[in-house]
Amino acid sequence: MNETAESDTPTLSPQLATAVIDPGSYAEWNGLLDTFDHIRDTMPVARVDLADGGFDPFWLVTRYEDVMRISKDNATFLNNPRPVVLSTREAIEFSLKVTGSKMLVDSLVVFDAPIHPKYRRLTQDWFMPKNLRKMEEEIGAIAKATVDRLAEAGGEADFVPLVSAPYPLHVVMQILGVPEEDEQRMLFLTQQMFGGQDEDLSGSGMKDMTPEQITQIVAGAVADFEAYFAKMAADRRANPTDDVASVIANATVDGEPLNDRDMAGYYIIVASAGHDTTSASTAGAMMALAQDPEQFARVKADRDLLPGIVEEAIRWTTPVQHFMRTAAEDTEIAGQKIAKDDWLMINYVAANHDPAQFENPRKFDAARSPNRHAAFGAGAHQCLGLHLARLEMRILFNELLDRIETIELAGEPKRARSTFVGGLKTLPVRYTLSK
Repeated sequence: MNETAESDTPTLSPQLATAVIDPGSYAEWNGLLDTFDHIRDTMPVARVDLADGGFDPFWLVTRYEDVMRISKDNATFLNNPRPVVLSTREAIEFSLKVTGSKMLVDSLVVFDAPIHPKYRRLTQDWFMPKNLRKMEEEIGAIAKATVDRLAEAGGEADFVPLVSAPYPLHVVMQILGVPEEDEQRMLFLTQQMFGGQDEDLSGSGMKDMTPEQITQIVAGAVADFEAYFAKMAADRRANPTDDVASVIANATVDGEPLNDRDMAGYYIIVASAGHDTTSASTAGAMMALAQDPEQFARVKADRDLLPGIVEEAIRWTTPVQHFMRTAAEDTEIAGQKIAKDDWLMINYVAANHDPAQFENPRKFDAARSPNRHAAFGAGAHQCLGLHLARLEMRILFNELLDRIETIELAGEPKRARSTFVGGLKTLPVRYTLSK
């Protein structure tokens, strides 16, 4: 198979390029990791250029060292002006027509300096450990109620819809200020936004839909989010409380309140990114423990291992699978010249399974140290909710380990078809309870 173009530019073959951008590849995890191992070994910075793929050409970056360098250098590698998530030309044109922007949602994820740090500071204190410690008791009560449902399920259940999906959703909605009766609506809209490529998650019967139709589903979810949060913002301005929704509704930047689009984007990123990713890591950790009874027994007996379980689950699962960046100037990565305005995919799945950084990267190892993974990003755009995610998982697994004596798989787990936010969509387990 000829994997490079006739020029000196390292370019993926159509077969490999398709594997990188096909949502179905991300549902076949081991095959995907094989693909990234091969690309990383042969051309760690490779051009992806599919004439009929519907995407503008971009550079795929697969080595941990290079991904982290780009993540930290927010002056050379911008989140704007091109989309920060891999998007088809049709999707970009649709967004321009609907919103006037190349992205359907303007949020922290897409802003660059000097705007980004000003917006990030509005809620940053909310998500720091000092403030989150005040919520440990409340989160603990949510974790207990969640595990109660598992205990009542009779010894066999699908862990994702019963535990790993609703638990972080309820936590982040409490922080944001969304009423419990609206949580399922938030889950559905999040799944339509992030799971639009997977027919089981999008709830839209989109198996035979075109990319344009899928884009319209995502746009519909965004519009529904915006309408919901516009109403919430109006209420919090009239009746402010101590939740994050009130902080956003009454925030000012440079003396001016947030405009409607930026405010909606802020609500959407907190509401959606705050739970789907933690759900994926939680399910990944449980799958790993269900497959390894000895490791399960060790962590059950020694809770000092819990932080390692949490951190390894986040690396091993890598819920946010990529982001895109745009070169602000001519530069070079791993000896490859990158031109100003070139688009780049920093692939966190590939980086988190780079054997140059992680020994035996496909093994789930709770004792892995150091474990400086790339799953939370780095630099100015490092995940705002990383402390919350770690806290939620530690509290939940403490409760699970108290209540569950043994656990094993009760069927084949299935991953979502998604190039952006991914993870398990089903995890059938069989378990016994502690006496």
